[in-house]
Amino acid sequence: MLKKPDFSFEDQYTGIICGIDEVGRGPLAGPVVAAAVVIRRDVMPADILDQINDSKKLTAKKRDYLFSKIHEFADVSIAECSVAEIDKINILQASLRAMAQAYSGLKIRPAVALVDGNQKPKLSCKIETIVKGDSRSLSIAAASIVAKHYRDELMVRIANDFPHYGWESNAGYGTARHLAALELHGVTPHHRRSFEPVAQRLLKAV
Repeated sequence: MLKKPDFSFEDQYTGIICGIDEVGRGPLAGPVVAAAVVIRRDVMPADILDQINDSKKLTAKKRDYLFSKIHEFADVSIAECSVAEIDKINILQASLRAMAQAYSGLKIRPAVALVDGNQKPKLSCKIETIVKGDSRSLSIAAASIVAKHYRDELMVRIANDFPHYGWESNAGYGTARHLAALELHGVTPHHRRSFEPVAQRLLKAV
């Protein structure tokens, strides 16, 4: 049986613990989004906890359901860094900035932040980074679900204004359809100009 995320990391600490994750480092279009989640373990039902997993291992329908339930039984904050910010400070720094903003948006102040990956955002609390944390920590897994569902829905909405690129299904990643549309229809305000395929297309347009 595959191991699922649990509270092993959270249980090493006392006080309020939040999980932080981001989504959207790789796409050619759209913002990078981060979420910070404090699971209220005294009220979140066991059956909901049992369904929380790395967002990449869940269907869109399951993420939609859990997005609502996590908001019901946890303290949640979501933040995004725009395409302009990504192009100005690079995607890593934009990801860390989004994480810090998500943390700052929590109504309660955690004592410890469990952060997916190996890079530390600037936070006013103790930080533990956890590689593949979204498949190891329930708090990070919950954050991964919130961030991914929020960003996927955002990309569906902006796809309505730019229908050629397939963002409603590829979330801005460089799929064959997206790259073909980039060649044919050009660069939109939602494209990351610092990313290679987009930069190359801009050079062709000069």
